Amino acid sequence: MTLPLQTAGLSRTAPYPPYAQVKQSLKAGLAQGRWRTGELMPSEAELVAQFGVSRMTVNRALRELQSEGIVDRVQGVGTFAAQLHRISSRLTIRDLHEEIEARGHRHHVEVHLAREERATAALAAQLGLATGAAVYHSLIVHHDDGVPLQCEDRYVNPASAPDYLKVDFTQTTPTQHLLDVAPLWEAQYTIEASTATEQEARLLGIGVADPCLVVVRRTASRGVAVTLARLVHPGTRYQLEGRFSP
Repeated sequence: MTLPLQTAGLSRTAPYPPYAQVKQSLKAGLAQGRWRTGELMPSEAELVAQFGVSRMTVNRALRELQSEGIVDRVQGVGTFAAQLHRISSRLTIRDLHEEIEARGHRHHVEVHLAREERATAALAAQLGLATGAAVYHSLIVHHDDGVPLQCEDRYVNPASAPDYLKVDFTQTTPTQHLLDVAPLWEAQYTIEASTATEQEARLLGIGVADPCLVVVRRTASRGVAVTLARLVHPGTRYQLEGRFSP
């Protein structure tokens, strides 16, 4: 496949080394949808010819893209565009269902709300909608072995997930559905120690003064807002895990 990018003659005056320029060019192509999820990308030999660099330079660019979860590399086969929801700089968006089952526990949900509403001015601004436009709203509590673990209050842009309200969330989580229909390319989030609202505290079976881990996350797919979610976890029942390597 020929890349419709300006790949020939990488800048010699750019502040970034050649491998970083190759990496950024491929990353931009992926962000623009030049290769769909699972699609075979150009071979190392093709990239060497197109960019006019060494095979070592191309290999390093691909290795870094792979380490970031942006591409999958199969020895002897080639490089493939990865599942987009795996892309993140430091925080991986993981389905809570998978997280609970990975511990050998049972996950189930209680759906307290799933309906169409009208967007307030503040919500409309977050989702790129007009004030008063239709928006989907769900309120779900996730349980770990019968214990409430997360209260998920989520708003969804209908243009990004038109069938959202038709989903049986006792069988498929909102995260699973949204990653299937609107693969993630961008996420903005805040994480803070806070307290729950009266409604959240009641649904989680905790006191209103009990400490919680609150994550507010807004995601977009190819520049279009998908969802805004507030995820509240009782502080004594949940811990945020991660990994860092230089």
